[in-house]
Formats: sequence, C-alpha cells, structure tokens
Amino acid sequence: MEAFHPYLDWIDSQEQHMIHLTEQWSRINSGSYHLEGLARMHQALADNFLWLHGEMESLDLPPLEAVSADGSVHRMPVGQALRVRKRPDAPFQVFLGGHMDTVFGKDHPFQTPIYNDDVTALNGPGVADLKGGLVVMLKALEALERSPWAENIGWEVLINPDEEIGSQSSDFLLKEAAERCDIGLIYEPALADGTLAGARKGSGNFTYVIRGKAAHAGREFDQGINAIVRAAELVTRLHALNGQQDGLTLNIGKIEGGGALNTVPDLALVRFNVRVTSTEQQEWLLTQLSLIENALEHWGNGSLYRHGTFTRAPKPMAPPIEVLFQAMQACGAQLGQDVRWKATGGCCDGNNLWAHGLPNIDTLGVCGAHIHSDQEYVILASLVQRARLSALFLMRLASGDLSLPA
Repeated sequence: MEAFHPYLDWIDSQEQHMIHLTEQWSRINSGSYHLEGLARMHQALADNFLWLHGEMESLDLPPLEAVSADGSVHRMPVGQALRVRKRPDAPFQVFLGGHMDTVFGKDHPFQTPIYNDDVTALNGPGVADLKGGLVVMLKALEALERSPWAENIGWEVLINPDEEIGSQSSDFLLKEAAERCDIGLIYEPALADGTLAGARKGSGNFTYVIRGKAAHAGREFDQGINAIVRAAELVTRLHALNGQQDGLTLNIGKIEGGGALNTVPDLALVRFNVRVTSTEQQEWLLTQLSLIENALEHWGNGSLYRHGTFTRAPKPMAPPIEVLFQAMQACGAQLGQDVRWKATGGCCDGNNLWAHGLPNIDTLGVCGAHIHSDQEYVILASLVQRARLSALFLMRLASGDLSLPA
C-alpha cells in the first residue's frame, strides 16, 4: 500500500482543480437535445483528456428515432461521442465510461451552479450526474499514468452524448468496447453516503399514437372519434399492470393531444416508461401490451400504433460483477472508505455493458443527491475520495497486487 501513496497524495493536491472543473463543466448546458451545448462540452472534455496522451476520437452517431407531437416518426440528430484509448495491445483492458449530456435542456431555468453556505457542496446541473464523475475518472487515470505500473494495462474511455435518453445511438460503441475489454468502470453518481448501485432494473420507453376522427363538437359530435377518450381508456389499462409482477413498474409520463375545445380531437399520444427486474418480466410486459391492443379492437374506426422498445436489459448481481464489487470494497477498506452496494430501480450504461457481456461497476462517480432536479448537488469532498478509490483499484490491478478471475 505504501508504494501507492505518492500517486494518491497527488490526487489530494488536485482538489481545487477538480472543484473548478466540476463547476465549469456544470455551466455548459449539455442537455441531450442541445447539440451546440454538447459540442462545447465535447471540446471541454477533449481539452482535458488530451493530457492523458491516448488516441482520441470524436465519433459521429446515428440519429435517434422518435415520435413527434403530430404522431409521425422522425429521426433526430445527436451529439458526437468522445473516445480515448491507450495501450490497446496490453493483456488486460479496462473500460471507463460516462456521459456528457444532462436532463436539463437549453431553456430549462436550472443553469447555474451555486455553492452552499459552508462550501461543502455544489448545487448545479449535472454536477453529480455526471460531470463530477467525469472529473473523478480523469484524475484517477492521471494518477495511474503517473505511476510506474501504468504500462501493464490498457484502458478505453467512452463519453457519450445520449445516455439520458437511452444510449440507443451510442449502444454500438458500448458493444464494441465490451468485446475488447475485460472489466468496466462507470462513473454514474453514488448515493449521498457513498453506497453503490448493485443489481439494476431494465428499462423501456414507449409511445402509443391514437388516431380518431375530427368533428365539430356541436354540429357533428356523433360523427367524431375522440382520440383523448380512447387514450384515457388505454391509460387505465396500462396503469393496471402495476402490481401484477413483483418489481415491475409502468409510469405514464406524458399525454398529449387535442386543440380547440369545440373540436373532437383526432390525435392523442401516450408516452410511458417501464422498469423490469428480469428478461422474463420484459417478455410478460410485451405480451400484456399486445393483449391490451387486441382488447381495444372494439374501437372500430381509428387506429392505435405502438412505438418503442426496451433500451436497457436488467443487470443482476451476477458472480463476475460481485467479484468486482468485492475487489473495490477491499480497495475502499485500505483507504478507510466503507464501500457498500444495494439494488436499485435506476438503470444506466452499466446495463448495456452487462447485456453485451462485460462485468462492471457503474456508480463510481461522486457522492450526491437529488439528481434530475434543480436541487441536484455534489458533496465536494467526494471528488478526491472517489478518485482515490478508482486510482488505487487501477494501480493495484496494474501492479499485480490485485488479481481478478477470468
């Protein structure tokens, strides 16, 4: 352990720089659909990851298919991914991943990071999810590269621009990385007390497009087919699926439709998210959706169309993943950090990596809370703490002090 101290102590000396980077990156609006902001964030990351002296690439991604408010399916452009690789021929390869996008669009009122009164936490968009985590990843790799053991392992960084909207465009890059690497480290935020996410649920996003028939609400009401009324019946049936399978949840997230109050609406959209604990639940849900669609055939005229799929498979606490957690826990114990984990309903790119066969830990970023809200914050002391944890893990792995079974 003594041999690693100089490089861990170097991380301590970087604390103010880490805080500065987190604040500055939080000031860049990089909402998933804000291409100009994502481009600025991409450049800021490239400017800093450049100092790792790896092979850096800016990668174009295929557009994302989505349903517009008018019910049509269109293709939306997404930002570029950033990939950095070093020593790709080394016998052991580590994947390190994170995302540059946030859930806060360019017009969202939450744009400016603010320190709390005693300067122990920073409240701001993306400070925890996941810009602080990117800082942790960067400094852990810098510490590794300063050490004499770095040449023994190779690593690959992928920072994607679409994680918050399902990583559908960047999933092929995750698959490629999973085929090249031996383990994965993802820098999503941990809980405020440092607890990691263990098993994760799978997730899917769906949209139903309901078409009726427009008519004058006074003169020809009976000739119309009210798409909103039909959407209400559909929503009732969908919501009733909750509680039928242990751990499965279906959340109606948005309903759209209608216009002038004196017109029978001919279009409605129902958007919803599903969380499942297993692939069996995933298949059960798809079967139930088909049954609901068949049951609504009594609607007669009009139409019902489903768009969407499961974008992330469940990630169980499988034996290879548990081995990784135990190794990280041992590193934490050497640093005086109590590393624990528990199952969560959330999902991330760690789900994708596991679906592609790569064991991974996916909450190695900062400690914080209230992500996806204007109360999101990062505990500033966790920047150094979490960077030390990843750096020690990487150095022990590279030095041979830590071995992982195949």
